[in-house]
Amino acid sequence: MPIQNMFFPDFHSSASLLFLPHGVRVLSAWLLGWRSIPALLPGVFFTYYYLAGEKTFMLSRLMGISIAVLVAPLVFHIAAKLFYDARSRPGHDPCWPCVMGLGVIAAVIGGILTNLAFGSPPLDYFAFFIGDVAGLFFLMMALMLTFRLWRTKTTR
Repeated sequence: MPIQNMFFPDFHSSASLLFLPHGVRVLSAWLLGWRSIPALLPGVFFTYYYLAGEKTFMLSRLMGISIAVLVAPLVFHIAAKLFYDARSRPGHDPCWPCVMGLGVIAAVIGGILTNLAFGSPPLDYFAFFIGDVAGLFFLMMALMLTFRLWRTKTTR
């Protein structure tokens, strides 16, 4: 946020324009499915508590915590039932465009629900979407480059 405030000093929103945790949520849902909920819940809760203190226990923030951990696995589950199972499973190569697409869908749904729970202004809806999608994209790019570098070093 300090770097964001340097580049966008007039942007008055609590949304991060590069929100890497959304990428973590999407990749966790892709890898773990429903098991990503208990895996992510402690981190999401403690982040809310760090930022909001005792206000974490307000209904809107508890709804935000629930939305943060539930939306991505729910999107992957519904996609698997309705049109394509993009979840990670043995013997299947990952469909990265599918993971990215489902991450964008999760960003839209999560952003709308979170902003409704918080009663945020319309600008925050777009900021959440931009931050979630940018965070997912940059996290996936960083991981792809890291693993590619790691593979080239281990095959020498």
